[in-house]
Amino acid sequence: MRRKVKAGGGWQAIFYTVNKAVQVGPIKLWRRMRSKNACKTCALGMGGMKGGMVNEAGHFPEVCKKSLQAQVADMQGGMAGDYFDKRPLEELLKLTPKQAEDQGRLTYPVVHREGDSHFRPISWEDALKHIAAELKAASPDRTAFYSSGRSSNEAGFLLQSFARVYGTNNVMNCSFYCHQASGVALKSVFGTGTATISLEDISKCDLMFLIGANPASNHPRLMTQLADLKERGGKVIVVNPIKEVGLTVFRVPSRPGSMLFGTKIADIYAQPKAGGDIPFLVGVLKWLLDYEKVDLDFLKKNTEGYAEVLKQASTTEWSELVEKSGVDRATIDATARMICESKAAIFAWAMGLTHHACGVDNVMAVANLALATGNVGKPGAGMLPIRGHSNVQGIGSVGVAPELQPKVKEVLERIYQKPLPETQGYDTYNMIDAAGRGELDVLFALGGNLWGSNPDSQWSSQSMRKIKTTVYLSTKLNPGHFHGRGQTTIILPVLARDEEPEPSTQESMFNFVRLSEGGEPNTPGTMRSEAQVICQLANLVLGDKPVDWLKLTKAREVRKLIAEAIPGLQEIATMDDTKQEFTITGRVFHQPTFNTRSGKAIMQVTPIPEFDEQALRLITLRSEGQFNSVVYEEYDLYRGIPHRHCILVSKEDLERLAIKDGQRVKVRGQAGEMTNIEVIKGDIKAGTVAMFYPEANVLIQANLDKRSKTPSFKSAPVWIEKA
Repeated sequence: MRRKVKAGGGWQAIFYTVNKAVQVGPIKLWRRMRSKNACKTCALGMGGMKGGMVNEAGHFPEVCKKSLQAQVADMQGGMAGDYFDKRPLEELLKLTPKQAEDQGRLTYPVVHREGDSHFRPISWEDALKHIAAELKAASPDRTAFYSSGRSSNEAGFLLQSFARVYGTNNVMNCSFYCHQASGVALKSVFGTGTATISLEDISKCDLMFLIGANPASNHPRLMTQLADLKERGGKVIVVNPIKEVGLTVFRVPSRPGSMLFGTKIADIYAQPKAGGDIPFLVGVLKWLLDYEKVDLDFLKKNTEGYAEVLKQASTTEWSELVEKSGVDRATIDATARMICESKAAIFAWAMGLTHHACGVDNVMAVANLALATGNVGKPGAGMLPIRGHSNVQGIGSVGVAPELQPKVKEVLERIYQKPLPETQGYDTYNMIDAAGRGELDVLFALGGNLWGSNPDSQWSSQSMRKIKTTVYLSTKLNPGHFHGRGQTTIILPVLARDEEPEPSTQESMFNFVRLSEGGEPNTPGTMRSEAQVICQLANLVLGDKPVDWLKLTKAREVRKLIAEAIPGLQEIATMDDTKQEFTITGRVFHQPTFNTRSGKAIMQVTPIPEFDEQALRLITLRSEGQFNSVVYEEYDLYRGIPHRHCILVSKEDLERLAIKDGQRVKVRGQAGEMTNIEVIKGDIKAGTVAMFYPEANVLIQANLDKRSKTPSFKSAPVWIEKA
């Protein structure tokens, strides 16, 4: 019998916490959770110098199942010295994401060479010498440097500095596969690629418009903010093709009333088709126009391009908007009415909006609606991309991207006393594509599961196998180490954030820079900090002139360079002395003056996308027991999905396809197929189906958003065939 909870959070979360505490020791876990280190999971902003389980605003307790899972995972014991001797590559290739995570901490470097049956231990000295030799032998344009959002600002800055002094702009990060569409759209409209609000603004809003996001599973601490909003009489609009239990009712463990009775979250729950966001948003704007609720005075004073946007809404027929969005007219009307009755609304979204070939347009359509109602540029209102990994925004801020801002490039050239490369760097997808063409000799990856993040898993494997030398800096194993291996693959064990010997900084999704104090290793071993590894390697490759890389193993010295080079981060230079965390200047807009050339927001028409109506539209998603590509629990209690190889299908589609709940089927996509997949009947929009990421990546062909280069993981065409 399938288990499914009736609300998010609640007693199941508390029982889970108790079980995890028993697993690693309650006192030990409490100390780790309370240490002055930023949360290891989402970028909502817990921890830092205000102490663990405390957010930017100083509120305690701030903790969630995701942060607990990550902490317990890092407190696992180390892998035995003969672990790899006993497990050939053939066996390692069969590990699921959860099984790989459960193998324990990596505590010593290992290497695999083409033709070997096993990974073998290697000394740090030999590993670094081999990597340095390969970098010296390679052309800089045939190398690539990648970072996940887990790393610190200091490690990210060192990585991109090393890469550019070495001679390449092939510097990329994981945001190309998550929120790059948000950054491109927001930069185009407002002149900044991040949230336009602070955490404090959520306490001042009276409406949260939540589209393409499921914080109940992926960012649970945000649910506390939504519960507070409901308690003070505010409203929540949810737009999501799947009816998520945690977005209907959530029990906040730190709120007695919420625990007892549950907090009703969604006042309106709209379920569009996957990819139907733009016609839905244009429909809401059309209603506002029809009823003269658009704030024309605001648009005339503070925006450009509004006339064309309003014309699109006014001239598009209701029948087209309803049909292509999949949302009925009554729900569109109710949504528009609730927005115009609000005094201060925040528009929030996640990868349900960005993982489309029209991802940039999706975000622009949200911006158009926010601007049309005057909900940007005042307290309690604005734009909120809900970031995933804890420092994915900071990694971008410190320059881990293929292109530097001209002013940043100029300062770095002065600091490093040499011209930096002018060539166009690869984005993440094109880097893998270059590998497939045999044009990449060295890949240096700072955390993450790059293979598991790619669409078309078979293509990704084949491409990465052509790289001459691949280097991973990791705390634990993941399937990418084996499926995404190069001709030679080296895995270097690194310390988790709260184990590092030097303090480090991270940036929350609210542009708030936090200071983590580090600590002692959870597990004995030879792990090193990421910054230390980068500096030691840079010293071996480039020497100590004009840059003394070994001096930069001191985080204080790196922060001085960040303060000098990166706009808005000047205060980071004195954080060691002041212990003052801060909000980056020039990004939060409480007045309608934006960072564009004219100071006005630039509204843009968003074309309504076309889809193959003969195919089902696949959404890939994370389970309740998952963070990014890391799987902590196989069973998804929130959706009642018993394992990872299932497909969520609506009642209407089951009847149309003559398929039954629990039946095993084959799912075919543009890139590949999956067999023996269990059908799960769920409350999902007809015409849309859902499967788990990263397993379902094998189905997905990389239909990229042209501007952000983000693959379409959320509206991929698939077909179900009976087994």
